[in-house]
Amino acid sequence: MRIYLVVMDETEEAKKALRFASVRARETGGAVHILALVPMQNFNAFAGVQATIEQEARERAEVMANAAAGNIFAESGKMPTIAVRPGKPTEVIREYIAQHEGIAALVLGAGEDGGPGPLVNHFASGAHALPCPLYVIPGKLDQDQLDDLAGVGGTEG
Repeated sequence: MRIYLVVMDETEEAKKALRFASVRARETGGAVHILALVPMQNFNAFAGVQATIEQEARERAEVMANAAAGNIFAESGKMPTIAVRPGKPTEVIREYIAQHEGIAALVLGAGEDGGPGPLVNHFASGAHALPCPLYVIPGKLDQDQLDDLAGVGGTEG
């Protein structure tokens, strides 16, 4: 089974990458894995305060990933796999791919304005070392264009 890995956050480009991956998975009989990253904190507070900040960040990531998964389930009837991981984004993504041999593609969204973003830059420059293809979804595509690209041939209704 083809597994499309999407790194999810609250950006429009991540939502477009997820849309592409979910439609592509549906069309190919595959599955979607959503990887929500918990941002690393750039400061050290008292231990109790730090733990609270980190827990709140994890909860926000879980809520966001679950909402995205619910949208996929409502549309396709298949529930994606959800993982929420803290750490440096590029390292977490590489570790996740290494732990899940069935991943057919890493799907990232490029920003509509202001460049593709740090994850796209990082993985595109090192794509030769990835064990799977890298799909970069342009930020300017609308839903019909995403569906066409994913192999649906347009949307109905």
